Amino acid sequence: MKFILLTACAASLLMSPVSASAEELTVMSFNIWGGGVNAGKSVAETVAAIKAVNPDIVGIQETKPEPDPCTAENCVPTGKSVAAELAKALGYYYYDQSATNPALWANAILSRYPIGKATKNDLGVEIMINGKRIMAYNIHLTDFPYQPYQLLNIEYGSAPFLKTGDEAVAAAKAARGPALDLLEQDMKAADGADAVFVFGDFNEPSHLDWTEAAVTAKLQPMVVAYPSAKRIESWGFVDLFRAAWPDVAAKPAFTWTPTSEPTAKDDHHDRIDYTLGRAKNLKVLKAGVVGEKAPEADIVVTPWPADHRATMARVSF
Repeated sequence: MKFILLTACAASLLMSPVSASAEELTVMSFNIWGGGVNAGKSVAETVAAIKAVNPDIVGIQETKPEPDPCTAENCVPTGKSVAAELAKALGYYYYDQSATNPALWANAILSRYPIGKATKNDLGVEIMINGKRIMAYNIHLTDFPYQPYQLLNIEYGSAPFLKTGDEAVAAAKAARGPALDLLEQDMKAADGADAVFVFGDFNEPSHLDWTEAAVTAKLQPMVVAYPSAKRIESWGFVDLFRAAWPDVAAKPAFTWTPTSEPTAKDDHHDRIDYTLGRAKNLKVLKAGVVGEKAPEADIVVTPWPADHRATMARVSF
């Protein structure tokens, strides 16, 4: 395994000086594709990818393998979660999010610090760090129907094609709204917390990435105000990646997918994996994508075990 942090981005990532009394944390969101099982890889490669970031808290999605067959309309996780194995190898604590609901698909939260009680819908946990109460939420939203494919006439299950941004927003709200309703319920447990993070594979791009600037740069086909991340931001959260890199044309980001070329006619690359944060005096010290090669990844790890790239951020509050 080798990893490289591309230093050219360091100056751009610095947002402002950090107070001596501020708490600093590194956070990460990572869809691990069954811990590499779906690609016939060992869990050791997933461990190496996490170690390259050295996070304090990680939101993991797909701790279990996909079944065979796995169709657009029906794909239920199978087998044993690799969360315990990952935690043991990393020396972390872990919590398997074992509830069955629309916001979870084989999720787990790993932490360098002890993990406390979980929220009602199993979407978040409490973590005490140096006397501060941190709430960490981790979600995995449905990938069907998938609006970028619908807009680009890429067949995926029985999903109909769409023509307008408004149609895509309506379809996204219908698909992922119930899961976000559960997250909003569980967010009540974060009242009074010193910092709150949301990790996840949203299976939906960001409204900050499908903009006029992105269309002008030929990164996206049209403007779409995708609703899921936008809804969470309305609760006071910041998209940590875009806080560090606000210019989408200068710094596009694609977490989906390293398994196809950007020119593939049957796919479309997008940033659908997120780290979002909320805290008093929150500062993003650096943020980036973790993956198999540059320039797609800011932190490069080879070999790469997953069909998603991961996201990371270092923050102070």
